[in-house]
Amino acid sequence: MSREIYLDYNATTPVLPEVAEVFRVCALEDFGNPGSGHLLGGRARRWLERARSSLAALLEAAPEEIYFVSGGTEANNLVLLGAARAREKGHLLVSRIEHPSVLEPALRLLEAGFRVDFLPVDGRGRVDPEEVRRRLRPDTLLVSVMLANNETGALQPVAEIGRICREAGVWFHTDAAQAVGKIPVSVQEINCDFLTVAGHKMYAPKGIGALYVRQGLPLVPLFFGGGQERGLRPGTEPVPLAAALGRAAEIAASDLPEEAERQRELREYFWEGIREIFPRAIRHGEPAYTLPNTLSVAFPGREAREILERATDLCASTGAACHDRSGAISHVLSAMGVAPEIARATLRFSLGRLTVREDLDRALEILRGVLR
Repeated sequence: MSREIYLDYNATTPVLPEVAEVFRVCALEDFGNPGSGHLLGGRARRWLERARSSLAALLEAAPEEIYFVSGGTEANNLVLLGAARAREKGHLLVSRIEHPSVLEPALRLLEAGFRVDFLPVDGRGRVDPEEVRRRLRPDTLLVSVMLANNETGALQPVAEIGRICREAGVWFHTDAAQAVGKIPVSVQEINCDFLTVAGHKMYAPKGIGALYVRQGLPLVPLFFGGGQERGLRPGTEPVPLAAALGRAAEIAASDLPEEAERQRELREYFWEGIREIFPRAIRHGEPAYTLPNTLSVAFPGREAREILERATDLCASTGAACHDRSGAISHVLSAMGVAPEIARATLRFSLGRLTVREDLDRALEILRGVLR
Protein backbone atom coordinates (compact mmCIF):
# COMPACT_ATOMS: atom_id res chain seq x y z
CA MET A 1 0.00 0.00 0.00
CA SER A 2 1.36 3.43 -0.94
CA ARG A 3 2.23 6.00 1.69
CA GLU A 4 2.04 9.74 1.16
CA ILE A 5 5.39 11.48 1.14
CA TYR A 6 4.97 14.74 3.04
CA LEU A 7 7.26 17.53 1.83
CA ASP A 8 5.08 20.49 2.79
CA TYR A 9 6.32 21.35 6.28
CA ASN A 10 6.25 25.08 5.50
CA ALA A 11 2.48 24.78 5.12
CA THR A 12 2.06 23.04 8.46
CA THR A 13 3.79 20.50 10.66
CA PRO A 14 2.45 17.41 12.44
CA VAL A 15 2.05 17.71 16.20
CA LEU A 16 4.88 15.81 17.87
CA PRO A 17 3.80 13.07 20.33
CA GLU A 18 5.50 14.83 23.27
CA VAL A 19 3.67 18.03 22.38
CA ALA A 20 0.35 16.24 22.05
CA GLU A 21 0.83 14.67 25.49
CA VAL A 22 1.24 18.09 27.12
CA PHE A 23 -1.91 19.26 25.36
CA ARG A 24 -3.76 16.17 26.64
CA VAL A 25 -2.70 16.73 30.25
CA CYS A 26 -3.74 20.39 30.18
CA ALA A 27 -7.03 19.70 28.42
CA LEU A 28 -8.17 16.71 30.50
CA GLU A 29 -6.41 16.97 33.87
CA ASP A 30 -5.04 20.46 34.62
CA PHE A 31 -7.98 22.11 32.86
CA GLY A 32 -8.57 25.03 35.22
CA ASN A 33 -8.85 28.66 34.23
CA PRO A 34 -5.43 30.24 34.89
CA GLY A 35 -7.21 33.29 36.28
CA SER A 36 -8.88 31.25 39.04
CA GLY A 37 -7.43 31.24 42.55
CA HIS A 38 -8.03 27.58 43.37
CA LEU A 39 -5.74 24.56 42.93
CA LEU A 40 -6.67 23.72 39.34
CA GLY A 41 -6.35 27.36 38.35
CA GLY A 42 -2.87 27.41 39.85
CA ARG A 43 -1.85 24.32 37.89
CA ALA A 44 -3.06 25.88 34.65
CA ARG A 45 -1.27 29.12 35.46
CA ARG A 46 2.00 27.25 36.03
CA TRP A 47 1.67 25.52 32.66
CA LEU A 48 1.02 28.87 30.99
CA GLU A 49 4.03 30.57 32.55
CA ARG A 50 6.31 27.61 31.89
CA ALA A 51 5.33 27.85 28.22
CA ARG A 52 6.00 31.58 28.20
CA SER A 53 9.45 31.04 29.72
CA SER A 54 10.30 28.22 27.30
CA LEU A 55 9.43 30.27 24.25
CA ALA A 56 11.22 33.31 25.67
CA ALA A 57 14.37 31.22 26.20
CA LEU A 58 14.26 30.02 22.59
CA LEU A 59 14.04 33.62 21.36
CA GLU A 60 16.47 35.06 23.95
CA ALA A 61 13.68 37.30 25.23
CA ALA A 62 12.24 37.99 28.68
CA PRO A 63 9.11 36.00 29.58
CA GLU A 64 7.11 39.20 30.13
CA GLU A 65 7.81 40.14 26.49
CA ILE A 66 5.93 37.07 25.16
CA TYR A 67 2.18 37.33 24.45
CA PHE A 68 0.13 34.31 23.38
CA VAL A 69 -2.21 34.85 20.42
CA SER A 70 -4.13 32.60 18.04
CA GLY A 71 -1.38 32.40 15.42
CA GLY A 72 0.80 34.27 12.97
CA THR A 73 -2.06 36.11 11.28
CA GLU A 74 -3.32 37.63 14.53
CA ALA A 75 0.21 38.54 15.62
CA ASN A 76 0.95 40.33 12.35
CA ASN A 77 -2.36 42.20 12.38
CA LEU A 78 -1.82 43.15 16.01
CA VAL A 79 1.56 44.68 15.19
CA LEU A 80 0.59 46.65 12.10
CA LEU A 81 -2.82 47.84 13.27
CA GLY A 82 -1.73 48.24 16.89
CA ALA A 83 1.27 50.34 15.87
CA ALA A 84 -0.98 52.48 13.68
CA ARG A 85 -3.41 53.02 16.55
CA ALA A 86 -0.54 54.01 18.81
CA ARG A 87 0.68 56.67 16.38
CA GLU A 88 -2.58 57.55 14.53
CA LYS A 89 -0.77 58.68 11.38
CA GLY A 90 2.53 58.17 9.62
CA HIS A 91 4.52 56.07 7.18
CA LEU A 92 5.17 52.31 7.00
CA LEU A 93 7.72 50.25 5.06
CA VAL A 94 6.73 46.69 4.17
CA SER A 95 8.51 44.26 1.85
CA ARG A 96 6.73 43.06 -1.29
CA ILE A 97 7.18 39.40 -0.39
CA GLU A 98 5.43 39.45 2.99
CA HIS A 99 2.72 36.99 3.99
CA PRO A 100 -0.82 38.23 3.22
CA SER A 101 -1.38 38.76 6.95
CA VAL A 102 1.14 41.62 6.71
CA LEU A 103 0.32 42.87 3.22
CA GLU A 104 -3.45 43.05 3.76
CA PRO A 105 -3.31 45.12 6.97
CA ALA A 106 -0.79 47.39 5.23
CA LEU A 107 -3.25 47.94 2.38
CA ARG A 108 -6.04 48.70 4.88
CA LEU A 109 -3.82 51.30 6.50
CA LEU A 110 -3.07 52.77 3.09
CA GLU A 111 -6.82 53.10 2.50
CA ALA A 112 -7.15 54.73 5.93
CA GLY A 113 -4.72 57.51 5.05
CA PHE A 114 -1.38 56.12 6.21
CA ARG A 115 1.52 56.23 3.79
CA VAL A 116 2.87 52.80 2.88
CA ASP A 117 5.92 51.96 0.74
CA PHE A 118 6.60 48.41 -0.47
CA LEU A 119 10.24 47.40 -0.46
CA PRO A 120 11.55 45.55 -3.53
CA VAL A 121 13.68 42.40 -3.44
CA ASP A 122 16.50 41.24 -5.71
CA GLY A 123 16.59 38.09 -7.82
CA ARG A 124 17.49 36.05 -4.74
CA GLY A 125 14.37 37.29 -3.00
CA ARG A 126 16.24 39.47 -0.49
CA VAL A 127 15.66 43.04 0.69
CA ASP A 128 18.59 45.45 0.49
CA PRO A 129 19.09 47.06 3.94
CA GLU A 130 20.36 50.21 2.27
CA GLU A 131 17.04 50.49 0.44
CA VAL A 132 15.37 50.50 3.85
CA ARG A 133 17.69 53.27 4.97
CA ARG A 134 16.97 55.31 1.83
CA ARG A 135 13.20 55.02 2.23
CA LEU A 136 12.98 55.92 5.91
CA ARG A 137 11.20 59.23 6.52
CA PRO A 138 10.80 61.49 9.55
CA ASP A 139 7.27 60.14 10.00
CA THR A 140 8.10 56.43 9.49
CA LEU A 141 6.54 54.53 12.39
CA LEU A 142 7.12 50.88 11.44
CA VAL A 143 9.21 48.68 9.14
CA SER A 144 8.06 45.07 8.60
CA VAL A 145 10.36 42.57 6.87
CA MET A 146 9.91 38.82 7.38
CA LEU A 147 12.82 36.76 8.66
CA ALA A 148 12.33 33.85 6.24
CA ASN A 149 10.07 33.69 3.22
CA ASN A 150 7.42 30.99 3.29
CA GLU A 151 7.68 30.17 -0.43
CA THR A 152 11.37 30.33 -1.29
CA GLY A 153 12.88 30.09 2.20
CA ALA A 154 14.95 33.21 1.50
CA LEU A 155 16.50 34.60 4.69
CA GLN A 156 16.41 38.36 5.04
CA PRO A 157 19.22 40.51 6.52
CA VAL A 158 16.99 41.37 9.46
CA ALA A 159 19.81 42.08 11.92
CA GLU A 160 21.14 44.84 9.68
CA ILE A 161 17.66 46.17 8.98
CA GLY A 162 16.90 46.11 12.69
CA ARG A 163 20.07 48.05 13.45
CA ILE A 164 19.16 50.71 10.87
CA CYS A 165 15.68 51.05 12.35
CA ARG A 166 16.98 51.19 15.92
CA GLU A 167 19.40 53.99 15.01
CA ALA A 168 16.57 55.90 13.33
CA GLY A 169 14.16 55.42 16.24
CA VAL A 170 11.73 53.42 14.06
CA TRP A 171 9.89 50.31 15.23
CA PHE A 172 10.96 47.10 13.45
CA HIS A 173 8.78 44.02 13.10
CA THR A 174 9.82 40.68 11.64
CA ASP A 175 7.44 37.84 10.85
CA ALA A 176 9.50 34.85 11.98
CA ALA A 177 6.73 32.27 11.61
CA GLN A 178 8.78 30.20 9.15
CA ALA A 179 12.08 30.57 11.00
CA VAL A 180 11.45 29.88 14.69
CA GLY A 181 12.31 26.28 15.47
CA LYS A 182 14.23 25.81 12.19
CA ILE A 183 17.17 28.15 12.71
CA PRO A 184 18.46 30.10 15.74
CA VAL A 185 16.36 33.23 16.25
CA SER A 186 17.42 35.85 18.79
CA VAL A 187 15.46 39.05 19.29
CA GLN A 188 18.64 40.57 20.71
CA GLU A 189 20.69 39.90 17.57
CA ILE A 190 17.86 40.95 15.25
CA ASN A 191 17.33 44.26 17.06
CA CYS A 192 13.59 43.85 16.53
CA ASP A 193 10.78 45.45 18.48
CA PHE A 194 8.16 42.88 17.47
CA LEU A 195 8.48 39.27 16.31
CA THR A 196 5.80 36.82 15.17
CA VAL A 197 5.68 33.10 16.03
CA ALA A 198 3.23 30.53 14.60
CA GLY A 199 2.82 27.31 16.56
CA HIS A 200 1.75 25.04 13.72
CA LYS A 201 4.97 25.80 11.83
CA MET A 202 7.02 24.28 14.69
CA TYR A 203 5.14 21.06 15.59
CA ALA A 204 2.55 22.59 17.94
CA PRO A 205 -1.19 22.54 17.18
CA LYS A 206 -2.93 25.01 14.91
CA GLY A 207 -4.64 27.90 16.66
CA ILE A 208 -1.75 29.09 18.81
CA GLY A 209 1.05 31.56 18.22
CA ALA A 210 2.93 34.27 20.02
CA LEU A 211 4.06 37.83 19.64
CA TYR A 212 7.27 39.19 21.09
CA VAL A 213 6.92 42.84 22.10
CA ARG A 214 10.00 44.65 23.36
CA GLN A 215 9.36 45.75 26.91
CA GLY A 216 7.87 49.21 27.28
CA LEU A 217 6.50 49.67 23.76
CA PRO A 218 2.97 51.18 23.69
CA LEU A 219 1.31 48.78 21.27
CA VAL A 220 -2.48 49.29 21.29
CA PRO A 221 -4.70 46.16 21.52
CA LEU A 222 -7.18 45.34 18.77
CA PHE A 223 -9.95 44.32 21.17
CA PHE A 224 -10.74 44.61 24.85
CA GLY A 225 -11.99 42.39 27.64
CA GLY A 226 -10.78 40.88 30.88
CA GLY A 227 -7.20 42.08 30.69
CA GLN A 228 -5.45 38.75 30.08
CA GLU A 229 -1.96 38.79 28.54
CA ARG A 230 -1.37 42.08 30.34
CA GLY A 231 -4.23 43.68 28.44
CA LEU A 232 -2.72 43.33 24.98
CA ARG A 233 -4.61 40.17 24.06
CA PRO A 234 -7.64 39.70 26.34
CA GLY A 235 -9.64 36.50 26.54
CA THR A 236 -9.25 33.36 28.64
CA GLU A 237 -5.88 31.89 27.71
CA PRO A 238 -5.92 28.60 25.72
CA VAL A 239 -3.65 26.84 28.21
CA PRO A 240 -3.47 23.44 26.42
CA LEU A 241 -2.43 25.16 23.18
CA ALA A 242 0.04 27.49 24.86
CA ALA A 243 1.57 24.66 26.88
CA ALA A 244 1.94 22.63 23.68
CA LEU A 245 3.74 25.53 22.02
CA GLY A 246 6.03 25.79 25.03
CA ARG A 247 6.89 22.10 24.79
CA ALA A 248 7.58 22.49 21.06
CA ALA A 249 9.94 25.35 21.89
CA GLU A 250 11.79 23.15 24.38
CA ILE A 251 12.20 20.41 21.77
CA ALA A 252 13.48 22.89 19.20
CA ALA A 253 16.00 24.28 21.67
CA SER A 254 17.35 20.81 22.47
CA ASP A 255 18.89 20.06 19.06
CA LEU A 256 18.42 23.08 16.78
CA PRO A 257 21.86 23.24 15.08
CA GLU A 258 22.07 19.48 14.54
CA GLU A 259 18.56 19.17 13.14
CA ALA A 260 19.03 22.17 10.87
CA GLU A 261 22.21 20.64 9.43
CA ARG A 262 20.50 17.26 8.95
CA GLN A 263 17.69 18.88 6.98
CA ARG A 264 20.14 20.96 4.95
CA GLU A 265 22.01 17.82 3.90
CA LEU A 266 18.76 16.09 2.96
CA ARG A 267 17.67 19.12 0.94
CA GLU A 268 20.89 19.13 -1.07
CA TYR A 269 20.58 15.38 -1.66
CA PHE A 270 17.06 15.93 -2.96
CA TRP A 271 18.18 18.80 -5.22
CA GLU A 272 20.90 16.66 -6.78
CA GLY A 273 18.32 13.95 -7.42
CA ILE A 274 15.99 16.44 -9.11
CA ARG A 275 18.80 17.71 -11.35
CA GLU A 276 19.54 14.16 -12.43
CA ILE A 277 15.90 13.59 -13.34
CA PHE A 278 15.29 17.01 -14.88
CA PRO A 279 18.58 18.75 -15.82
CA ARG A 280 16.78 21.95 -16.86
CA ALA A 281 15.38 22.48 -13.33
CA ILE A 282 15.87 25.98 -11.90
CA ARG A 283 16.49 26.59 -8.21
CA HIS A 284 15.16 29.83 -6.78
CA GLY A 285 17.22 31.69 -4.21
CA GLU A 286 20.73 31.23 -2.88
CA PRO A 287 21.30 28.10 -0.76
CA ALA A 288 23.50 29.88 1.79
CA TYR A 289 20.73 32.40 2.49
CA THR A 290 17.80 29.97 2.54
CA LEU A 291 16.06 28.03 5.29
CA PRO A 292 17.79 24.64 5.62
CA ASN A 293 14.55 22.76 4.94
CA THR A 294 13.23 24.66 1.90
CA LEU A 295 13.75 24.01 -1.83
CA SER A 296 11.91 26.07 -4.46
CA VAL A 297 12.33 24.55 -7.93
CA ALA A 298 10.97 25.37 -11.38
CA PHE A 299 10.50 22.70 -14.04
CA PRO A 300 10.53 24.73 -17.28
CA GLY A 301 8.04 23.55 -19.84
CA ARG A 302 5.83 21.89 -17.25
CA GLU A 303 2.94 23.17 -15.14
CA ALA A 304 3.51 22.78 -11.42
CA ARG A 305 -0.17 22.14 -10.74
CA GLU A 306 -0.21 19.35 -13.33
CA ILE A 307 2.87 17.76 -11.74
CA LEU A 308 1.20 17.70 -8.33
CA GLU A 309 -2.08 16.39 -9.73
CA ARG A 310 -0.24 13.46 -11.30
CA ALA A 311 2.10 12.90 -8.34
CA THR A 312 -0.79 11.75 -6.15
CA ASP A 313 1.37 10.32 -3.34
CA LEU A 314 3.58 13.42 -3.05
CA CYS A 315 2.53 16.29 -0.78
CA ALA A 316 4.24 19.49 -1.88
CA SER A 317 3.06 22.96 -2.86
CA THR A 318 2.92 25.28 -5.86
CA GLY A 319 3.48 28.20 -3.48
CA ALA A 320 2.16 29.29 -0.11
CA ALA A 321 -0.54 27.03 1.28
CA CYS A 322 -2.81 30.00 2.00
CA HIS A 323 -3.30 30.61 -1.73
CA ASP A 324 -2.01 27.38 -3.30
CA ARG A 325 -5.42 26.58 -4.86
CA SER A 326 -6.04 29.98 -6.40
CA GLY A 327 -4.00 29.42 -9.57
CA ALA A 328 -2.55 32.93 -9.32
CA ILE A 329 1.14 33.50 -9.99
CA SER A 330 3.14 33.80 -6.78
CA HIS A 331 3.56 37.42 -5.72
CA VAL A 332 6.91 36.40 -4.21
CA LEU A 333 8.34 35.02 -7.46
CA SER A 334 6.87 37.98 -9.34
CA ALA A 335 8.65 40.41 -6.99
CA MET A 336 11.89 38.50 -7.65
CA GLY A 337 11.51 39.12 -11.39
CA VAL A 338 10.76 35.48 -12.24
CA ALA A 339 9.03 35.11 -15.62
CA PRO A 340 5.35 34.03 -15.39
CA GLU A 341 5.94 30.76 -17.24
CA ILE A 342 8.74 29.86 -14.81
CA ALA A 343 6.61 30.87 -11.81
CA ARG A 344 3.82 28.57 -13.03
CA ALA A 345 6.36 25.76 -13.28
CA THR A 346 7.58 26.16 -9.69
CA LEU A 347 7.09 23.72 -6.83
CA ARG A 348 8.04 24.26 -3.20
CA PHE A 349 9.39 21.29 -1.28
CA SER A 350 9.87 21.73 2.47
CA LEU A 351 11.35 19.11 4.77
CA GLY A 352 10.91 18.53 8.48
CA ARG A 353 11.87 16.59 11.57
CA LEU A 354 10.19 13.41 10.34
CA THR A 355 11.75 13.49 6.85
CA VAL A 356 14.27 10.73 6.14
CA ARG A 357 16.31 9.88 3.03
CA GLU A 358 13.95 7.05 2.10
CA ASP A 359 11.15 9.62 1.79
CA LEU A 360 13.22 11.64 -0.65
CA ASP A 361 14.13 8.56 -2.68
CA ARG A 362 10.43 7.75 -2.98
CA ALA A 363 9.64 11.39 -3.91
CA LEU A 364 12.31 11.27 -6.63
CA GLU A 365 10.84 8.04 -7.93
CA ILE A 366 7.41 9.67 -8.13
CA LEU A 367 8.79 12.76 -9.87
CA ARG A 368 10.74 10.63 -12.33
CA GLY A 369 7.56 8.87 -13.37
CA VAL A 370 5.68 12.14 -13.78
CA LEU A 371 8.36 14.22 -15.47
CA ARG A 372 9.45 11.55 -17.97
